Amino acid sequence: MVRIQAAELFERGVKAPEVARRLRVSPKSAYQWHELGREGGAGALASRGPSGSRCRLSPRCLEKPAVYLEQGPAEHGRVEDQVWTAARVATLISRKFPVSYSVSGATRLMHRLGFGPQVPARKVAERDEQAVTAWKEATWAEVKERGRPAGATSASRTRQASPAGRPKDAPGADGAAPLS
Repeated sequence: MVRIQAAELFERGVKAPEVARRLRVSPKSAYQWHELGREGGAGALASRGPSGSRCRLSPRCLEKPAVYLEQGPAEHGRVEDQVWTAARVATLISRKFPVSYSVSGATRLMHRLGFGPQVPARKVAERDEQAVTAWKEATWAEVKERGRPAGATSASRTRQASPAGRPKDAPGADGAAPLS
């Protein structure tokens, strides 16, 4: 879309630095687009689609992983917990299809299929709300690390302290050279 806008501006005689400013892109991009437009016309500036490698699963096979993920991990041999991790999804795909995915590729595939980070759809039935509230009020207040007071920090430069300012029993207080 931005490239097409750039092509329209170039056709009106707008210079590349001004195109870059108006479209909030780098001047280098504007100059490259200008050159592409001169050589190949506005069609050369059309988007070529998303970059990167294509999906390894055919469009027909792409529906099946979503079905498998909906069935849950237990249905596919993961009985210890009910969590789909990217590594588990990659393993599932390599078992069910003649392709393999890396962990990051499995993550991208899951997002493409509409699956995001796992968040429980509902609260656990055994959850004791009173115990959770009591823990938050009592234990969490003790465990939570308190931040520094506003006046305790400094943004000034630091320099090595002089030996005279050190406590008598501190390392290097006897005038010996510091270790490097």
